[in-house]
Amino acid sequence: MQQKVLLLAALIGFLSIGLFAQSGSNPKQNRYVVVISMDGFRHDYDNRAHTPTLDSLARVGVHCERFVPAFPSLTFPNHYSLATGLYPNNHGIVHNQFYDAELDKIYSIGDRKAVENPAFYGGEPIWITAEKQDIITASYFWVGSEAAIQGMQPSYWHKYQQNIPFKQRADSVIAWLSKPANQRPHLIMWYWHEPDGTGHDAGPESAEIVPLIESLDRELGLFLKRMNRLSIASQIDFLLVSDHGMQEVDAENKVRFIEDYVNESWVERVTGYNPVMNIDCKTGYEDSVYQSLAKGDHFKVFRKGEFPESWHYGTNPRELEITVVADSGWVFRSKSKSYDTHGAHGYDPRNSNMHAIFYAAGPSFKKNFTIPMLETVDLYGIICRSLHLIPQKTDGNAERYNDIFLINLPPSLQ
Repeated sequence: MQQKVLLLAALIGFLSIGLFAQSGSNPKQNRYVVVISMDGFRHDYDNRAHTPTLDSLARVGVHCERFVPAFPSLTFPNHYSLATGLYPNNHGIVHNQFYDAELDKIYSIGDRKAVENPAFYGGEPIWITAEKQDIITASYFWVGSEAAIQGMQPSYWHKYQQNIPFKQRADSVIAWLSKPANQRPHLIMWYWHEPDGTGHDAGPESAEIVPLIESLDRELGLFLKRMNRLSIASQIDFLLVSDHGMQEVDAENKVRFIEDYVNESWVERVTGYNPVMNIDCKTGYEDSVYQSLAKGDHFKVFRKGEFPESWHYGTNPRELEITVVADSGWVFRSKSKSYDTHGAHGYDPRNSNMHAIFYAAGPSFKKNFTIPMLETVDLYGIICRSLHLIPQKTDGNAERYNDIFLINLPPSLQ
């Protein structure tokens, strides 16, 4: 209990400075934003574990009960939605793996050449918006930052290496924030690969999740204490998010195989993987593929442009002609590919197990304030508001997040 009180006091010390406490006349140069994404952190994990850091963040800042991902609720599409404020259908990263006919290339998250190819990335990531407005930025493994989109990258960035410990990553972030003022990034986007990995391997309902969440909470608390010691601590807005949640699956008993419904000779190409797969048909076979799949159960089949309106999906050429989506908790895959997992995501965002986390604390934000719902596409606008940047047009909705701020800005900065 004493440790929890001390942590809360430390957080209040660095987060409760008034909005106008900074010196200087340029609000952009007086403000900093640090964003951490914990991949796959489901919205309710904190209810199952002892999380004094997250509890304290909620008390001194803003907590969102449901941070809703875009469809498909996968890592790369949603991290790029967080960065651009656009739905995957509009920014082009429509899956963790997809085919682009114009480029005649496959994008896959494990393919370094593809990940670093700017031709795959649409929209304008927040670090480019900031750099264009003379704000220095940094990225530690954020999706899209390894490609020179519009010929630009963050001033500081790293190639993805998952084996780098969180503490070592924290060292780099603190070092960036400790640079001389004219070299210091005002926006830092920072990625953690857990609890996604453990959620997949052990399952989101497993006993392994609880100690992992508590470990992440401690790691976060140590970082915030270090950030609190910086001379600019009172000027930092801190945002903690995740890209999606996690669904328990039974890959042995709740599975459907694409080969049981579709003759290989009918198909030109299949991209993606559980729970969302995209299919291009050979000429003259689209009806055969669709009708055969429509006879199946525990998954849904859609022609291009016939998706639920809330998914904002189905008009990008990279989504191919037909899409199959497994029902929540079910696995849809090819027999040729193994699928040894107890947790999955990518399902309909209306499934509450896909919902993520959002915390915001710092001089821009209200304190001890709870908001019921935001979407991943809202983060871009929130960061722009915090840094006083003029935003690009996005799919985010300022009406969802206006109330989390201490003051409202003019429409030109919303």
